[in-house]
Order: sequence, then structure tokens, then C-alpha cells
Amino acid sequence: MDDTVPARRRRRRWCGAAATAMLLPAVVSPPGAYVPAAMAALALVVAILPWPTGRITLDRAAGGLALLSLAADGVSFGKAGLALLWIPFETVALLVLLERVVRHVPGPRVGIAGALTGTAAILLPLRFTLHDPHLGLKESVFLAALAVFPTAGATGVGLYLRSLDHRRAHAVALARREQRLEVARDLHDFVAHEVTGIVLEAQAAQLDEDTGSEEHRALLHRIEQAGLRALDSMDRTVATLREVDGRPADEPPPTRHHGLADLPELVGRFSAMTTAEVALSLEDAMAGALSREAEDTAYRVVLEALTNVRRHAPRAARVEVSAGRTADRSVEISVADTAGPQASAATRRGGGTGLAGLAERVAALGGALEAGPYAQGWRVSCLLPAPAVGAPDARRPELH
Repeated sequence: MDDTVPARRRRRRWCGAAATAMLLPAVVSPPGAYVPAAMAALALVVAILPWPTGRITLDRAAGGLALLSLAADGVSFGKAGLALLWIPFETVALLVLLERVVRHVPGPRVGIAGALTGTAAILLPLRFTLHDPHLGLKESVFLAALAVFPTAGATGVGLYLRSLDHRRAHAVALARREQRLEVARDLHDFVAHEVTGIVLEAQAAQLDEDTGSEEHRALLHRIEQAGLRALDSMDRTVATLREVDGRPADEPPPTRHHGLADLPELVGRFSAMTTAEVALSLEDAMAGALSREAEDTAYRVVLEALTNVRRHAPRAARVEVSAGRTADRSVEISVADTAGPQASAATRRGGGTGLAGLAERVAALGGALEAGPYAQGWRVSCLLPAPAVGAPDARRPELH
């Protein structure tokens, strides 16, 4: 039921045209025609509109319309024949709405909304037969019985399309599962294998008595630790890819969240592997300044920025990482390096998609991410809004 913005606008225009077409004849009719005309116009609007609209869902709209229609059946509005002009249009609208309800409304709500809408469609002929002095119970029962057949047909069409939707969703889920398992196999069989080889080589080199100075041993140790962290991350990723089918659809995969408190460790690892002078400025009492998701995003921004420094500006003389509050209590994270104008302009023109993906993630949190030349180098700046006071923080437990 997801509609694009142009499609929704077109459907709203159709709603306006249908409602106008239903109400215009009532203008030149006796006052008793206002009720059936208004009901037909409302039914067409509800049947055509894309749902949900605001807080009103399809089942609520259908149930409310059905109750109004059933109430209108018992109202006398003058000559019974006035309803005959609008009953066919309202019947078609109720049948279309019934098909949409049966197809799209989830869970147990489909039974209630579908029963009300179907009952309204079946009993709609009573709006004419109950108020015509020449007709009686037999005619009412006969016309209501006839209305059962198109109502059952609309229900059947809705059930058939619902089954097709379920089959299509199941096929998509299977295809995604196969893709996840394929990625998990590649990570486990190839990437993890190669990283394990790197770790083993670094460990073996440390045991070799002919290894050079302590600096070389320290370098090998850092390579070993980086490889072990990569293997740990890969293990969690593979487990997530393989076990995602056992969790509810609305529950995100378990992952280890980092935060602003992890920045000193991250910057320390980066400083140990570069010749640049690295400085970290982290304001005190930053804990709890952001939500769990925002803190993890801030950590990822710093990680990506430092990775880009290593890739595109390996000869940077100085790298400055800072995190602090702004005047409006938001949190600003900045990573700037001094690599010279040539490095900032030439070596970073291509780049990857890491910052682009993070920019989308930051924007989804209500923040902004900027990256570009700064002084004699490059600067990545991220602004994340602080959570509203008293707002619930839906944090999930960390996976250690």
C-alpha cells in the first residue's frame, strides 16, 4: 500500500472529483437526498484514498464508514426512491473497500473491519426497501441475499491477492536469506581465512628471536591485535547474518554499540599506527548526551574519518579529534588533519561511500555531516542533536 507522492496526489484529486460528482445531483434534489448523497461521496473517498492517512488506518476508516452506513440504513429521509440514484455507487465503493481491507489489514483487525464492511454492503439495499411503503420483508431479504454474492466475490478477490502478497513477501525473504548466507559463507571461508593468516604470521614473527627492535615487535603486536579485532567483528557479523531469521521482524540484529566513551581507545590505536601528532579533545560529562544510536553513529563517523586520513593523507603532520557540546546542547564531533593543500585536493577526490552512508544515517537522526577542505588539510564535522528532555531512550543492551 506504499504510494509515491505523485500517486497519492492523483488519488486525492480523484477523491475530490468523485465526491463532487456524488454531491452535485443532491443540490437540485429534495432535502431528503442529502443523506444518501453524502454517504455515497464519503464511501467513494474512503475507498479511493491511500491509507494510512495521518493516524487513521485503513481498518479504522473502513469500520467507521461501515457503522455510518448501517446507521443511515435506518434513517428515513423522505421519499425512499431518492436513495436509488446513489445506492449503486455506494455499493461499488463498499465492495472495493472490502477488497482492500481483506487484502491489506493485518492480524485480527481484518476480521472486525472486514465483517463490518461486508455487512454494510449486504444491508445497503435496506436503505430503500425499509422506507418504501410498497415493499416489505420479502423484498428486503431477497435484495440482501443478492448482495451476498458480490460481497463474497470481493472477499474472495481480497483473499486471493493477500495470498499472492504473502507468497511474494516469502519469496523475497528467501532470496534475502540466501544472499545473507552467501555473504556469511564468503566472510567465513575467504575473508576470515586471510585475516587469520595475517594474525598467525604476526604471532609467529613475534616468537622469532631474530625479530628486530622493540619497535618492530610493538608493530607486530598491533597488527596481531587489529587482526583479532577484525576476526571478532567478522564473527559477530556472520552470526548476525545466519541467525537473523530467528528474531521478530521489527527487532534489529544484535551488535556491539560504541560511544563517545570509546573515542580515547580508538584515537589511541590510531596514534600508535601513525607518525602524525594526534590530539583528542573530549569534553567532560559527555556520557548520556546522546542516544545509544546517536553515540554509535558518532563513533562510526570518527572511525571513518580516521580511516580516510590513513588512506588519503598518510603523511599528515597533525590530526585533531574533538567532541563537545554546542550552545543548544547538541554534540559536535570534528576530525581535522593537516596534510597540505595538494593532499587534500588531489588524493581525496575519489574516496569511497563510507561518509555518504554515514551522512544518510546522521540525517535520519536529525543531524548533519559535512566533509571538505579545511585550512591546510581536510575536516569532517558531524552535528548530532541531543535527545529531548524526558524523552524515552529506547536503548538495547550491548552484545559483549
